Amino acid sequence: MSDTEIEIPPLPEPILQAPRPPKKLKPARKQVKPGDVVKTETVQTGKEYNIWYNKWAGGDREDSYSNKTKSQTRCSIKKDSGLTRANTTGMKYLCLFFARGCCPYGWECEYRHTLPNPTDVMPDSSKDCFARDKFADYRDDMGGVGSFNRQNRTLYVGRIKETGNGQETEEVVTRHFREWGTIERIRVLQYRSVAFVTYVHEVNAQFAKEAMSCQSLDNDEILNVRWATEDPNPVQKVAEKRRLEDMGQEAIKSRMDPRIVDAMRSIRALEDGGVLEPDDEEEEEHAQPDPKRRRLALEGGGSASPLPQEQESAPPAPNGLLSSDTLESLKYFAELQKRNGAVVKQQRAAPPKSITGLGLADYGSDED
Repeated sequence: MSDTEIEIPPLPEPILQAPRPPKKLKPARKQVKPGDVVKTETVQTGKEYNIWYNKWAGGDREDSYSNKTKSQTRCSIKKDSGLTRANTTGMKYLCLFFARGCCPYGWECEYRHTLPNPTDVMPDSSKDCFARDKFADYRDDMGGVGSFNRQNRTLYVGRIKETGNGQETEEVVTRHFREWGTIERIRVLQYRSVAFVTYVHEVNAQFAKEAMSCQSLDNDEILNVRWATEDPNPVQKVAEKRRLEDMGQEAIKSRMDPRIVDAMRSIRALEDGGVLEPDDEEEEEHAQPDPKRRRLALEGGGSASPLPQEQESAPPAPNGLLSSDTLESLKYFAELQKRNGAVVKQQRAAPPKSITGLGLADYGSDED
């Protein structure tokens, strides 16, 4: 089945982000004092330290999250957002420790203490919003920074303690995760303690992954937040493909000159043999031919012979492939190319035949 045959159901209404702090921010406060957060290392049973997974290897094969400890701090956008030195230096990247709720520098920090703004373009697309380098492939456990080969907006949230039905669990996940950005959809796998949270923008997913790692919801659990694998659903694949194509087209259109876009549309319609319907304003604007072009052609060509458009007994029909102004421009350039090209041998034209009715005279004839 092709992409065009798959019907994409309409997406549900996005879950709006929680109320953001006022636009006039005050200087950012220090989330913790130096020495307040004491990092405790769990007992490692391995013999070799794996720098790629940031843990010891070679020991028991128990679940790594069984030895995890709950995070001692958590970010609060309402209280902790504020101005830092990055707002004056032009730094676009965010503070990683601010997202985790443990930045001791406050307004003296060199990175931003706000939520990521999707409209801001990051200086380097191969880095995340915290200025960390992405990799070509994801880690086996889907943790870490992520990959620059795929735009991932979905987070895997595991180890949720369910105390009710799936609807209640979804409401709890929504309440905790909507603080970090607008959510497109949430899917809860009931009785499996797993939820998938998809944000509208990838930068919000990057921020939420760090902000909710090793945090708890309402039941004092320790969440396992990591990147989600690609959705095998073909409908979602087609929807994501079309979304990326639409984003690319909008980005190209916003950076192109509108006149170039109109010219490309005209050329494509001419090649495909379709009918290009001009706008009403353009049709009124180009209804009258420009006399200045005809005058410049007569003065620059060095010949007093009229241009082909003056030989026509009636103006071109406005409902053709191209507008009248476009046809006039094409004929104008064709006439200039003909005059500036190779010299054509003049041939003596035959005397005009008698024509009944109205007709055009044969230019270039020596017979009077």
